[in-house]
Amino acid sequence: MRIRRRTTLSRWRHWRSGPPLRVPAGADDVENASRRFLMYGVLPLWFVPAVADWIMHRRTGIEHTTGVRESAVHALMMTEAGVPVVAALTAKVNPLVLSLMGGAALAHGATALWDVSMAVEEREVRPVEQHIHSFLEVLPLTAAAFTACLHWDRVRAGFSRAHRRPDDWRLVPKDRPLPAPYLGAVAAGVGLFVVLPYAEEMWRCVRARRPQPPADAAAAADGTAAHAAA
Repeated sequence: MRIRRRTTLSRWRHWRSGPPLRVPAGADDVENASRRFLMYGVLPLWFVPAVADWIMHRRTGIEHTTGVRESAVHALMMTEAGVPVVAALTAKVNPLVLSLMGGAALAHGATALWDVSMAVEEREVRPVEQHIHSFLEVLPLTAAAFTACLHWDRVRAGFSRAHRRPDDWRLVPKDRPLPAPYLGAVAAGVGLFVVLPYAEEMWRCVRARRPQPPADAAAAADGTAAHAAA
């Protein structure tokens, strides 16, 4: 077991040693078309409803209703979506990664139901926001489905010993990593369109949760400050 662990760690230290995986611009076969759709369609499209949902939370004053509780659930859902995405982008797609993607997609859907159930009790959840939620729930399932189609032999390996390989249930780096500029662009997009707006949401909720001074005390404090300044 120790030998395997050292071998896996060694492979991760050199996880970008192999030739990068590129999708030819003019390739129209099913495999390259599906991979192109995943890389440049599904993943970037995720940012649009994420930002739109954040805007809806601002408009309905989440910090004055469900506040920190709902914002924390949003952070949980981002984690449920983010962990399998990182695994699929950096690790070899095998039964372990496919199971992680499928399980996370189901967990994300269940958490989304919990999120809406909590929100409708204390704030207005408009039809537009509910429609945005539909995209956020479907996209993880779409990504998992397309990835499974691209690696159907690894799906079969998850159910049959006859098709298994030594690395099937280990988290190991891709033999051909995705291009560094692409991974950098994805990381920048996640930071700009997911982490930053939802961190701002949590900050607003935490700030609104702090006890505010009574109006009379605040007015007296302002008067004292003005008198001292004079």
